[in-house]
Amino acid sequence: MVINQNIYPYGAQVKNLPIYLTGIGGSEFQYHIKRSEGYYWHQILYSANGTGCLKYNNVSINMSEGYYFFLPAGFPHEYYPTNGNWNVQWLAFDGYACVQILNELKMTKPIAVQFTDSSSLQKTFNKMFTAQKYDKVYADYICSGLIYQYVIEFHRMAFDKNLSGGNDKSNILTPVINYIDENFQEDFPITILAEKAGVSPQHLCRIFKQTMHMRPNEYVIRRRLKEAKCLLSETDMPISDIGTRTGFSDAGYFSTVFKRYEGISPVEYRKSQKFIKL
Repeated sequence: MVINQNIYPYGAQVKNLPIYLTGIGGSEFQYHIKRSEGYYWHQILYSANGTGCLKYNNVSINMSEGYYFFLPAGFPHEYYPTNGNWNVQWLAFDGYACVQILNELKMTKPIAVQFTDSSSLQKTFNKMFTAQKYDKVYADYICSGLIYQYVIEFHRMAFDKNLSGGNDKSNILTPVINYIDENFQEDFPITILAEKAGVSPQHLCRIFKQTMHMRPNEYVIRRRLKEAKCLLSETDMPISDIGTRTGFSDAGYFSTVFKRYEGISPVEYRKSQKFIKL
C-alpha cells in the first residue's frame, strides 16, 4: 500500500485507554525534520524507499530501505533525505500506560534496525491506516489494539536476536518450553534443557530469565501449578494425589509451594472454584 497522506485521530473517547494511536501516515517526499526537544508522542518510522539519515545524541545512522526507527516522546532527534526522494511511513502513539509498557520492553531510547522481512508489521500498519481512513465510528478503538500489537511485534523483531551469537531467541527457547510442557511432572537437570536449546546451561538461564522474566526451574513450578489448578477445579481427586501427579514430592511441599505462588492453599482454591461454578 502506497501511503502519501497523514491522519491525526481526534476521538476524545480513547484518551483514557492505556495506549492509542495519535497519528499515522507517510510521504514519498520526506522533508528535513529537526526537533531539538523531541516530539509530543512516541513514534515508529519506516524507510520504505530511498535513503535518509537519522541523528540523535551525536549518533548518525544511514537509513536505507527496510529500516525502522523508534523515537521515544521528548527525545531530541533529526532526520532528513540524503539521496533524492525518501519515502517514509510513520505512526505515533500515546496513552497512560505507554511509559510502563515501553519501560518493560526496554524501549526507552531510539532504536534503528533493519528487517529482511517486515510483512507482519506492514500488514498491521495498513490495517490501522485503512481503519482510520474508512471507519468513522470504531477506528480509534480498533487502532488501540492494533498499535499495541504493532509495538509488541516491533519489539520482538528488534530484540529477538541473541547478541552473542545472532541466534533467534525463539529458536533457543521454543524447544525448551515444549520439553518442559511435555515433561513437567518429572525432575530433570538443566543440562537436558540446554541440550534441547543447543547452548550452555549458563547461557540458557540468562536468555530464559531475560525473555521470560523467570528462571527455567520457576517455569517448571508454574507449569505444575497450572496443571494442579485444573485438577483442583475439574476433579475430586485427593489433593495429595494431585501433588504427586503434577510432580511435587509430597503433599506438604505441594501445599507450601501452591500457597507461596497463589496466595491461598489448594483446599481454599478448590472451594473458591466450586463456589464460582455454582
